[in-house]
Amino acid sequence: MKIKSDVLRTYQTIHTWTGITAGLLLFIGFFAGSLTMFSNAIDDWATPPDYQLQQIRPELHNELLNQVFADYPETVKNVTISYESNSSPIYWYGSGSARGFSLDDKMWHGTLDENGQLVTELKHVNELSMLVDYLHRSAGIVGEIGHDQAGVYILGIAAFLYFIALMSGLIFLLPSLVKSFFALRKEKGANRFWLDSHNLVGIASLPFHIIIAITVVVFSFHDLFYSGLSQVYGNKPLFGGEDKHHEVRYELEDLPTLNEIHAKVAQYAPGFSILSINFRGLTGEHPSASISIVNDKSFMRGPHNDFLFMNPYTLEIDTSSVTNGNGQQGIWGAVVTTFFGLHFGSYGGELGRWLYFIMGLGGAFLFYSGNLIWLEKRRKKQSTEQSKSSHFMANLTAGVCLGCAIGIAGAFAASKWLMLGDWNINVAYMWVYYALFLTSILTAFKFGAARFSIFGFYGLAALCLMIPITSLIGFIPQTGIWLPTSASDYGVEIGSIGFAIASMLAAKKVKKRVYEGEKNSIWYCSKYTSEQPSASLA
Repeated sequence: MKIKSDVLRTYQTIHTWTGITAGLLLFIGFFAGSLTMFSNAIDDWATPPDYQLQQIRPELHNELLNQVFADYPETVKNVTISYESNSSPIYWYGSGSARGFSLDDKMWHGTLDENGQLVTELKHVNELSMLVDYLHRSAGIVGEIGHDQAGVYILGIAAFLYFIALMSGLIFLLPSLVKSFFALRKEKGANRFWLDSHNLVGIASLPFHIIIAITVVVFSFHDLFYSGLSQVYGNKPLFGGEDKHHEVRYELEDLPTLNEIHAKVAQYAPGFSILSINFRGLTGEHPSASISIVNDKSFMRGPHNDFLFMNPYTLEIDTSSVTNGNGQQGIWGAVVTTFFGLHFGSYGGELGRWLYFIMGLGGAFLFYSGNLIWLEKRRKKQSTEQSKSSHFMANLTAGVCLGCAIGIAGAFAASKWLMLGDWNINVAYMWVYYALFLTSILTAFKFGAARFSIFGFYGLAALCLMIPITSLIGFIPQTGIWLPTSASDYGVEIGSIGFAIASMLAAKKVKKRVYEGEKNSIWYCSKYTSEQPSASLA
């Protein structure tokens, strides 16, 4: 394919500057986002085995629910029945709610003892996975705009730039795509190898990146999109169905049994299993039951499950609320569900989650390597002295990218130790992450990207290794540290070891380049002195 050179240069410039502008924010989003694929496993690992109360047989849940209503009348406003084996059979919020990222949530847990009597406990909610998801959605940018984090909107703008970078990169690579797609030319120098790796990862996972870019823009600005569509639809329901909200108050004794709710769900959504049922406003004018259901062979609105909404008294189902292939969702309901499913990767079971995890890490690599390539290109255009802007970007790249990974690893490494203290663990997670993240950035600017990259990767490896080492202390009685108890727990431990090995290998490579590379590079440092390349005033 023949494209004029001036056109290619234009698209290359667009690709470079849109990537540089948004790259560091997107690195955080992708790195944290890859970990959210296993958020349930993360929460299970970070929570002591005795945190959840003993699960009971499904036929006893109705009796448990009635006892909770009798002893805790406020639960008619909001209570959840859970059928998952690693969850308390019933729980409700003592403070806070399930919406948004809250640092001071407390939850009541309930179960039945061997005599059929109600047992309850009030505990802080451990939200380690929520911290990771918060970074994924907002890149850790603090502050709020309206009812959402400011970082969500900023990341939406970054995703739009990211889409432009993808399209422009594809265009200027087209002429050489077939010839150099699988080429990794190490013999032509580090920069060529980085460029080939960057292009290979970007092209190989292009459909995934297009999906993520578009869906992030939609999620970030969905309120604006809905407002625009409402100008067309007027008062007509946007997502199908009719407005059937009637102001009728029901009596709690008229509530159907859980078995009847199960039967209705099985009839409406065959192939889906019920994970939990959340009841809200049971004595109000608009009672509802939000039912968490799962089918790994179908698109689902959540990362791990779908939702079905019904009136818990009439068992009337909101036909726009579930993806079950019966065609009752309506056009926009189906569109929204597809966006959610494609972004979360919640349609391929464990294999789908692993693929999204790998491609998420590949996306983080894409932004990190893109900045390195840009810095090397600037070096070749400059004299033997590097500009201050090049040093600034190198320090920022190393500080933000490594700082994000170090901060998350530090929160994981500290998790089981923090559970031993009597404090709000979610606030502690935030302190650990931001302390390590900001310290990494300051250290990168203090010692330079080259020197910081070496001990940054070694520090990351050490924190990752602390995760399984801490668990081994659980063999010592009376320490309060607990051992892994499930396959998902062991998966977190093994994953941390994998990250530690990768970090040590990266540190070895970086160390060789820093001490043995070209002396006019921003990645060079003398092994014996504090010599670094000088920065010109350019």
